[in-house]
Amino acid sequence: MIAVGLMSGTSLDGIDAALVRIRPAGATYRIDLFNFRTVPYEPELLESLRAALPPNQGSVRAVAQLNRELGLAYAAAAESVRSDMPIDYVACHGQTLWHDGPAQITLQAGDPFVIRDAVRASVCYDFRSADCAAGGQGAPLVPYVDALLMRSLQEDRVAVNIGGIANLTVLPRGEAFDEVVAFDTGPGVMLLDAFLAQRTGGERSVDLGGESALRGECDAQALRAMLGDPFFADPPPKTTGRERFGVNYLERYAPVLAHLSLEDGLATLAALTAQSIAEAVRAFAPKGARVLVSGGGRRNEAVMRALRERLAGFSVEGSDAMIHSDAKEAVAFAVLGYETLRGRPANVPRATGAREPAVLGAIAPYHLLSLLSKVETECRTSP
Repeated sequence: MIAVGLMSGTSLDGIDAALVRIRPAGATYRIDLFNFRTVPYEPELLESLRAALPPNQGSVRAVAQLNRELGLAYAAAAESVRSDMPIDYVACHGQTLWHDGPAQITLQAGDPFVIRDAVRASVCYDFRSADCAAGGQGAPLVPYVDALLMRSLQEDRVAVNIGGIANLTVLPRGEAFDEVVAFDTGPGVMLLDAFLAQRTGGERSVDLGGESALRGECDAQALRAMLGDPFFADPPPKTTGRERFGVNYLERYAPVLAHLSLEDGLATLAALTAQSIAEAVRAFAPKGARVLVSGGGRRNEAVMRALRERLAGFSVEGSDAMIHSDAKEAVAFAVLGYETLRGRPANVPRATGAREPAVLGAIAPYHLLSLLSKVETECRTSP
């Protein structure tokens, strides 16, 4: 099966598009990544997104317009990686406009029918709502794929993804699938981007490679104050987003950040990300586990250096030896789309808090009967 997985996260750095071949292989899948790219949002669309996202107050009209514009952007991203290859289906996470996990409320935008008609393939979408309907927080969902593709009988592993928000999946060797522990640990690079944009008047919004943060020093007092946020002490299952760790978070802790230089502020926020991840790893992962890091935050050397310092005794590395570290979440949603087509539950109730396993996703159909027949044949003949 040839699929395109589309993912755009809280960092708003663009749309990750992965062209993959997925083949059932017993209880797991074989994945071949043919093409991957991150397509930045056009400036006008990015401006509209930021205006609609917390702490701003969007309108119903703005959400409806964004739904269509995002659909067009996702379709273009899918076309950009497919080349001339025929696609069986597209799996699109959508852009989260609002997420309140404890209240079972979530909304992702990106018109799947616009994507379907442009790409001429069925589209699997809206993956979080089914888990919310089952009493879960609708996140995290990638741990299901982490468990499918990254578990080992020989070693303990922890899959960490650092995007706008950071999350982890603990994979003890040989652990049963339903015993997987996964949750959001707190901010990834979202706060660093927001702080940089504030301090530079919008001239910069990404500290490439963490270069500015590496020139600064962490302020211990500010770090202790921010780690006092109740989210960090909450037990899993838990999930979070821009509503908690956006600009409003910086405003809340402005008294301890205001006196810091740009470089020291970035270094302190990088330490916050690393410390919150490290504390979660130490609390829930077997000692000495192999920590496999993916997401855009992996390229921030200030974050990675701080994480390695705080996880002495653990092996901390990129996930590329197993799965492309930048493409991981786009690939994950392509796999979740296959599970939608198979009608198989693809949440991890222990991670999301759902009452029961749930089949995720909806389908915008295009020649759906032939697609489902192909799925059935692939699954029946898989090794």
